[in-house]
Amino acid sequence: MNKIPILDLQPEIQFLRDKLNAAFQDVLHSGQFIMGPQVKALEAELADFLGVKHAITLNSGTDALVIGLRALGINEGDEVITTPFTFYATAEAIQHVGARTVFVDINPENFNINTETLEEKITDRTKAIIPVHLFGQAANMTSLLALAQKYKVKIIEDVAQAFGGTYRNKMLGSIGDVGCFSFFPSKNLGAYGDGGLLATNSDEVAEVAKMLRSHGSKRKYYNELVGYNSRLDEIQAAVLRIKLPYIQEWNDKRRQAAAYYSEALRDIRGIQVPQEESYGKHVYHQYTIRITNGKREALKTYLEDQGISSMVYYPTPVHKLPIFEDVHESFPASEQAAAEVLSLPIWPNIQREIQDRIISIIKDFIYR
Repeated sequence: MNKIPILDLQPEIQFLRDKLNAAFQDVLHSGQFIMGPQVKALEAELADFLGVKHAITLNSGTDALVIGLRALGINEGDEVITTPFTFYATAEAIQHVGARTVFVDINPENFNINTETLEEKITDRTKAIIPVHLFGQAANMTSLLALAQKYKVKIIEDVAQAFGGTYRNKMLGSIGDVGCFSFFPSKNLGAYGDGGLLATNSDEVAEVAKMLRSHGSKRKYYNELVGYNSRLDEIQAAVLRIKLPYIQEWNDKRRQAAAYYSEALRDIRGIQVPQEESYGKHVYHQYTIRITNGKREALKTYLEDQGISSMVYYPTPVHKLPIFEDVHESFPASEQAAAEVLSLPIWPNIQREIQDRIISIIKDFIYR
Protein backbone atom coordinates (compact mmCIF):
# COMPACT_ATOMS: atom_id res chain seq x y z
CA MET A 1 0.00 0.00 0.00
CA ASN A 2 1.24 3.51 -0.76
CA LYS A 3 2.29 5.91 1.95
CA ILE A 4 -0.68 7.31 3.85
CA PRO A 5 -0.57 11.13 4.07
CA ILE A 6 -1.84 13.16 7.01
CA LEU A 7 -4.38 14.67 4.57
CA ASP A 8 -5.37 13.55 1.09
CA LEU A 9 -7.06 16.22 -1.04
CA GLN A 10 -7.12 14.12 -4.21
CA PRO A 11 -10.56 12.53 -3.62
CA GLU A 12 -12.04 16.00 -3.19
CA ILE A 13 -10.28 17.38 -6.25
CA GLN A 14 -11.40 14.46 -8.41
CA PHE A 15 -14.99 14.81 -7.18
CA LEU A 16 -15.06 18.56 -7.93
CA ARG A 17 -12.85 18.60 -11.02
CA ASP A 18 -15.52 19.47 -13.59
CA LYS A 19 -17.02 22.21 -11.43
CA LEU A 20 -13.59 23.61 -10.65
CA ASN A 21 -12.55 23.70 -14.30
CA ALA A 22 -15.79 25.43 -15.27
CA ALA A 23 -15.35 28.01 -12.50
CA PHE A 24 -11.75 28.68 -13.53
CA GLN A 25 -12.88 29.30 -17.09
CA ASP A 26 -15.60 31.65 -15.90
CA VAL A 27 -13.07 33.72 -13.97
CA LEU A 28 -10.65 33.78 -16.90
CA HIS A 29 -13.38 34.92 -19.28
CA SER A 30 -14.57 37.58 -16.86
CA GLY A 31 -11.19 39.29 -16.81
CA GLN A 32 -11.81 40.21 -13.15
CA PHE A 33 -9.29 38.67 -10.79
CA ILE A 34 -9.45 40.81 -7.63
CA MET A 35 -12.59 41.77 -5.67
CA GLY A 36 -14.94 40.77 -8.45
CA PRO A 37 -18.32 39.00 -8.54
CA GLN A 38 -17.00 35.72 -7.12
CA VAL A 39 -15.74 37.47 -3.98
CA LYS A 40 -18.96 39.42 -3.59
CA ALA A 41 -21.08 36.29 -3.96
CA LEU A 42 -18.86 34.28 -1.60
CA GLU A 43 -19.10 36.92 1.10
CA ALA A 44 -22.89 36.85 0.92
CA GLU A 45 -22.95 33.05 1.06
CA LEU A 46 -20.54 32.92 4.00
CA ALA A 47 -22.51 35.53 5.94
CA ASP A 48 -25.65 33.47 5.42
CA PHE A 49 -23.94 30.21 6.40
CA LEU A 50 -22.44 31.67 9.59
CA GLY A 51 -25.49 33.76 10.50
CA VAL A 52 -23.62 37.08 10.65
CA LYS A 53 -24.24 40.49 9.11
CA HIS A 54 -20.79 40.83 7.58
CA ALA A 55 -18.34 38.33 6.09
CA ILE A 56 -15.20 40.06 4.82
CA THR A 57 -12.79 37.94 2.80
CA LEU A 58 -9.06 38.51 3.25
CA ASN A 59 -5.70 37.18 2.17
CA SER A 60 -5.18 34.85 5.15
CA GLY A 61 -6.35 33.83 8.58
CA THR A 62 -3.41 35.71 10.08
CA ASP A 63 -4.55 38.91 8.36
CA ALA A 64 -8.04 38.29 9.74
CA LEU A 65 -6.64 38.28 13.28
CA VAL A 66 -4.52 41.38 12.73
CA ILE A 67 -7.32 43.31 11.03
CA GLY A 68 -9.83 42.10 13.61
CA LEU A 69 -7.67 43.41 16.45
CA ARG A 70 -7.17 46.75 14.73
CA ALA A 71 -10.84 47.10 13.80
CA LEU A 72 -11.70 46.64 17.48
CA GLY A 73 -9.26 49.39 18.46
CA ILE A 74 -6.60 47.18 20.06
CA ASN A 75 -3.21 48.84 19.92
CA GLU A 76 0.06 49.56 21.70
CA GLY A 77 -0.08 49.27 25.48
CA ASP A 78 -3.14 47.04 25.50
CA GLU A 79 -3.11 43.43 26.68
CA VAL A 80 -4.71 40.51 24.85
CA ILE A 81 -5.19 37.11 26.48
CA THR A 82 -4.83 33.90 24.51
CA THR A 83 -3.59 30.31 24.73
CA PRO A 84 0.04 29.19 24.37
CA PHE A 85 -1.04 25.89 22.78
CA THR A 86 -1.80 26.94 19.22
CA PHE A 87 -0.08 28.01 16.02
CA TYR A 88 2.13 31.08 16.47
CA ALA A 89 -0.03 33.26 14.20
CA THR A 90 -2.51 33.89 17.03
CA ALA A 91 0.11 35.50 19.24
CA GLU A 92 1.88 37.01 16.23
CA ALA A 93 -1.21 39.02 15.33
CA ILE A 94 -1.28 40.52 18.82
CA GLN A 95 2.35 41.53 18.43
CA HIS A 96 1.68 43.07 15.04
CA VAL A 97 -0.71 45.61 16.55
CA GLY A 98 1.74 46.46 19.36
CA ALA A 99 -0.27 44.88 22.17
CA ARG A 100 1.13 42.56 24.85
CA THR A 101 0.35 38.85 24.65
CA VAL A 102 -0.82 37.36 27.95
CA PHE A 103 -1.02 33.59 28.07
CA VAL A 104 -3.47 31.39 29.96
CA ASP A 105 -2.92 27.64 30.14
CA ILE A 106 -5.23 25.11 28.49
CA ASN A 107 -7.84 22.75 29.81
CA PRO A 108 -6.02 19.41 29.41
CA GLU A 109 -9.28 17.63 28.54
CA ASN A 110 -9.95 19.55 25.31
CA PHE A 111 -6.76 21.57 24.58
CA ASN A 112 -8.67 24.88 24.66
CA ILE A 113 -8.05 27.90 26.86
CA ASN A 114 -8.87 27.21 30.52
CA THR A 115 -11.68 29.58 31.39
CA GLU A 116 -11.48 28.65 35.08
CA THR A 117 -8.03 30.26 35.44
CA LEU A 118 -8.45 33.05 32.90
CA GLU A 119 -10.03 35.66 35.17
CA GLU A 120 -6.91 36.01 37.31
CA LYS A 121 -4.99 37.25 34.25
CA ILE A 122 -7.38 40.11 33.48
CA THR A 123 -6.06 43.58 34.33
CA ASP A 124 -7.17 47.13 33.60
CA ARG A 125 -5.08 46.90 30.40
CA THR A 126 -6.86 43.80 29.10
CA LYS A 127 -8.81 44.74 26.01
CA ALA A 128 -9.51 41.40 24.34
CA ILE A 129 -9.45 37.62 24.67
CA ILE A 130 -8.67 35.33 21.73
CA PRO A 131 -9.94 31.79 22.29
CA VAL A 132 -8.71 29.28 19.71
CA HIS A 133 -11.19 26.54 18.79
CA LEU A 134 -8.32 24.09 18.54
CA PHE A 135 -8.41 21.01 16.29
CA GLY A 136 -12.07 21.79 15.50
CA GLN A 137 -13.58 21.84 19.00
CA ALA A 138 -15.23 24.91 20.52
CA ALA A 139 -13.79 26.69 23.52
CA ASN A 140 -16.18 27.37 26.43
CA MET A 141 -17.88 30.44 24.99
CA THR A 142 -20.44 30.81 27.80
CA SER A 143 -17.69 31.44 30.34
CA LEU A 144 -15.77 33.67 27.95
CA LEU A 145 -18.78 35.83 27.16
CA ALA A 146 -19.54 36.20 30.88
CA LEU A 147 -15.98 37.40 31.51
CA ALA A 148 -16.16 39.73 28.51
CA GLN A 149 -19.34 41.31 29.83
CA LYS A 150 -18.00 41.58 33.38
CA TYR A 151 -14.73 43.26 32.38
CA LYS A 152 -15.86 45.02 29.18
CA VAL A 153 -13.38 43.23 26.92
CA LYS A 154 -13.74 42.02 23.36
CA ILE A 155 -13.84 38.40 22.19
CA ILE A 156 -12.04 37.49 18.98
CA GLU A 157 -12.68 33.89 17.99
CA ASP A 158 -9.81 32.15 16.22
CA VAL A 159 -11.76 29.71 14.07
CA ALA A 160 -8.90 28.78 11.74
CA GLN A 161 -9.33 25.07 12.54
CA ALA A 162 -13.06 24.91 13.12
CA PHE A 163 -15.08 26.10 10.11
CA GLY A 164 -18.59 24.70 10.46
CA GLY A 165 -18.18 23.87 14.14
CA THR A 166 -20.85 24.94 16.61
CA TYR A 167 -21.32 25.98 20.22
CA ARG A 168 -24.81 25.45 21.62
CA ASN A 169 -26.17 25.42 18.04
CA LYS A 170 -24.46 28.69 17.12
CA MET A 171 -21.82 28.73 14.40
CA LEU A 172 -18.31 29.29 15.68
CA GLY A 173 -17.12 32.71 14.56
CA SER A 174 -20.56 34.25 15.04
CA ILE A 175 -20.52 34.36 18.85
CA GLY A 176 -17.77 36.83 19.76
CA ASP A 177 -17.23 40.37 18.52
CA VAL A 178 -15.17 39.05 15.61
CA GLY A 179 -14.60 35.61 14.10
CA CYS A 180 -11.37 34.94 12.20
CA PHE A 181 -11.07 32.08 9.71
CA SER A 182 -8.33 30.58 7.58
CA PHE A 183 -8.89 29.06 4.14
CA PHE A 184 -5.41 27.54 3.94
CA PRO A 185 -5.67 24.45 1.69
CA SER A 186 -5.51 21.96 4.57
CA LYS A 187 -8.46 23.48 6.46
CA ASN A 188 -11.90 21.87 6.55
CA LEU A 189 -13.00 24.55 4.09
CA GLY A 190 -9.79 25.23 2.21
CA ALA A 191 -8.93 27.22 -0.87
CA TYR A 192 -6.24 26.15 -3.33
CA GLY A 193 -4.00 28.95 -2.11
CA ASP A 194 -4.09 31.38 0.80
CA GLY A 195 -7.30 32.96 2.04
CA GLY A 196 -9.04 34.18 5.15
CA LEU A 197 -12.23 35.68 6.51
CA LEU A 198 -13.37 38.13 9.17
CA ALA A 199 -16.95 37.70 10.38
CA THR A 200 -18.80 40.23 12.53
CA ASN A 201 -22.22 41.62 13.37
CA SER A 202 -20.81 45.11 13.94
CA ASP A 203 -21.29 47.62 11.13
CA GLU A 204 -18.45 49.74 12.51
CA VAL A 205 -15.98 46.86 12.71
CA ALA A 206 -16.93 45.74 9.20
CA GLU A 207 -16.40 49.23 7.78
CA VAL A 208 -12.93 49.53 9.30
CA ALA A 209 -11.98 45.97 8.27
CA LYS A 210 -12.97 46.64 4.67
CA MET A 211 -10.82 49.77 4.69
CA LEU A 212 -7.85 47.99 6.24
CA ARG A 213 -7.88 45.17 3.67
CA SER A 214 -7.55 47.71 0.88
CA HIS A 215 -4.78 50.08 1.97
CA GLY A 216 -6.99 51.92 4.45
CA SER A 217 -9.35 53.38 1.89
CA LYS A 218 -13.09 53.39 1.30
CA ARG A 219 -12.59 54.63 -2.24
CA LYS A 220 -9.64 54.29 -4.54
CA TYR A 221 -6.76 56.71 -4.10
CA TYR A 222 -8.26 58.23 -0.94
CA ASN A 223 -6.47 56.59 1.97
CA GLU A 224 -7.64 57.31 5.51
CA LEU A 225 -5.82 54.60 7.49
CA VAL A 226 -2.52 52.75 7.26
CA GLY A 227 -3.87 49.50 5.90
CA TYR A 228 -2.81 46.35 4.09
CA ASN A 229 -3.12 44.66 0.74
CA SER A 230 -5.24 41.75 1.96
CA ARG A 231 -7.76 40.86 -0.69
CA LEU A 232 -9.00 37.41 -1.66
CA ASP A 233 -8.63 36.75 -5.37
CA GLU A 234 -11.44 35.59 -7.64
CA ILE A 235 -10.00 32.14 -8.32
CA GLN A 236 -9.88 31.30 -4.61
CA ALA A 237 -13.37 32.73 -4.09
CA ALA A 238 -14.65 30.52 -6.91
CA VAL A 239 -13.05 27.43 -5.34
CA LEU A 240 -14.56 28.21 -1.94
CA ARG A 241 -18.02 28.79 -3.42
CA ILE A 242 -17.92 25.34 -4.99
CA LYS A 243 -16.82 23.69 -1.75
CA LEU A 244 -19.05 25.56 0.71
CA PRO A 245 -22.28 23.58 -0.05
CA TYR A 246 -20.46 20.35 0.88
CA ILE A 247 -18.88 21.49 4.15
CA GLN A 248 -21.54 20.12 6.47
CA GLU A 249 -21.46 16.71 4.79
CA TRP A 250 -17.65 16.69 4.84
CA ASN A 251 -17.54 17.68 8.51
CA ASP A 252 -20.01 14.91 9.33
CA LYS A 253 -17.73 12.43 7.55
CA ARG A 254 -14.79 13.68 9.58
CA ARG A 255 -16.82 13.09 12.73
CA GLN A 256 -17.62 9.56 11.59
CA ALA A 257 -13.95 8.86 10.91
CA ALA A 258 -13.04 10.27 14.33
CA ALA A 259 -15.64 8.09 16.04
CA TYR A 260 -14.22 5.03 14.27
CA TYR A 261 -10.72 5.83 15.54
CA SER A 262 -11.94 6.49 19.06
CA GLU A 263 -13.95 3.29 19.30
CA ALA A 264 -10.87 1.28 18.35
CA LEU A 265 -8.29 3.18 20.41
CA ARG A 266 -10.02 4.34 23.59
CA ASP A 267 -9.22 1.25 25.68
CA ILE A 268 -5.58 0.93 24.67
CA ARG A 269 -3.17 1.63 27.51
CA GLY A 270 -0.98 4.67 27.01
CA ILE A 271 -3.42 6.31 24.57
CA GLN A 272 -6.00 8.98 25.33
CA VAL A 273 -8.51 9.71 22.57
CA PRO A 274 -10.06 13.17 22.05
CA GLN A 275 -12.70 14.18 24.57
CA GLU A 276 -15.67 15.70 22.74
CA GLU A 277 -17.52 18.36 24.72
CA SER A 278 -21.32 18.12 24.81
CA TYR A 279 -21.83 21.83 24.20
CA GLY A 280 -20.72 21.87 20.57
CA LYS A 281 -20.05 19.99 17.36
CA HIS A 282 -16.39 19.05 17.00
CA VAL A 283 -15.41 19.12 13.32
CA TYR A 284 -12.06 17.33 13.66
CA HIS A 285 -9.74 19.45 11.62
CA GLN A 286 -7.25 17.18 13.34
CA TYR A 287 -7.81 13.87 15.09
CA THR A 288 -5.37 14.24 17.96
CA ILE A 289 -4.57 11.59 20.52
CA ARG A 290 -2.29 11.73 23.56
CA ILE A 291 0.49 9.19 24.05
CA THR A 292 0.74 9.22 27.83
CA ASN A 293 3.51 6.68 28.38
CA GLY A 294 6.38 8.83 27.13
CA LYS A 295 6.61 6.99 23.80
CA ARG A 296 5.09 9.61 21.47
CA GLU A 297 8.22 10.05 19.38
CA ALA A 298 8.81 6.30 19.21
CA LEU A 299 5.24 5.74 17.97
CA LYS A 300 5.56 8.54 15.43
CA THR A 301 8.76 6.97 14.09
CA TYR A 302 7.16 3.51 14.02
CA LEU A 303 4.21 4.82 12.02
CA GLU A 304 6.55 6.59 9.61
CA ASP A 305 8.54 3.38 9.11
CA GLN A 306 5.25 1.67 8.18
CA GLY A 307 4.40 4.38 5.64
CA ILE A 308 1.94 6.31 7.78
CA SER A 309 2.22 10.07 8.23
CA SER A 310 1.42 11.69 11.54
CA MET A 311 1.98 15.20 12.87
CA VAL A 312 2.70 16.88 16.18
CA TYR A 313 0.55 19.98 16.59
CA TYR A 314 2.38 21.62 18.34
CA PRO A 315 5.85 20.47 19.47
CA THR A 316 6.71 23.79 21.14
CA PRO A 317 4.14 25.85 23.05
CA VAL A 318 4.12 29.46 21.90
CA HIS A 319 5.54 30.79 25.18
CA LYS A 320 8.62 28.58 24.65
CA LEU A 321 9.40 30.01 21.20
CA PRO A 322 12.46 32.30 20.88
CA ILE A 323 10.23 35.27 20.15
CA PHE A 324 8.87 35.01 23.71
CA GLU A 325 12.17 34.48 25.51
CA ASP A 326 11.14 37.17 28.03
CA VAL A 327 8.19 35.02 29.19
CA HIS A 328 9.37 33.05 32.22
CA GLU A 329 5.99 31.73 33.32
CA SER A 330 5.27 28.02 33.13
CA PHE A 331 2.12 26.58 31.54
CA PRO A 332 2.29 22.92 32.54
CA ALA A 333 -0.84 21.66 30.76
CA SER A 334 0.33 23.14 27.46
CA GLU A 335 3.85 21.82 27.95
CA GLN A 336 2.57 18.34 28.73
CA ALA A 337 0.26 18.39 25.71
CA ALA A 338 3.16 19.41 23.46
CA ALA A 339 5.06 16.34 24.67
CA GLU A 340 2.15 13.91 24.21
CA VAL A 341 -0.08 14.89 21.28
CA LEU A 342 -0.05 13.12 17.94
CA SER A 343 -2.44 13.80 15.07
CA LEU A 344 -3.44 10.88 12.85
CA PRO A 345 -4.50 10.98 9.18
CA ILE A 346 -8.04 12.23 8.68
CA TRP A 347 -10.10 13.63 5.82
CA PRO A 348 -13.78 13.34 4.86
CA ASN A 349 -13.47 10.29 2.61
CA ILE A 350 -10.72 8.42 4.40
CA GLN A 351 -11.32 4.73 3.76
CA ARG A 352 -11.98 2.35 6.61
CA GLU A 353 -9.21 0.09 5.27
CA ILE A 354 -6.75 2.94 5.76
CA GLN A 355 -7.99 3.58 9.28
CA ASP A 356 -7.86 -0.14 10.05
CA ARG A 357 -4.24 -0.25 8.93
CA ILE A 358 -3.35 2.72 11.12
CA ILE A 359 -5.18 1.26 14.12
CA SER A 360 -3.52 -2.13 13.63
CA ILE A 361 -0.03 -0.64 13.49
CA ILE A 362 -0.65 1.46 16.61
CA LYS A 363 -1.78 -1.71 18.43
CA ASP A 364 1.29 -3.56 17.16
CA PHE A 365 3.48 -0.83 18.63
CA ILE A 366 1.71 -0.76 21.99
CA TYR A 367 1.49 -4.52 22.50
CA ARG A 368 4.76 -5.69 20.95
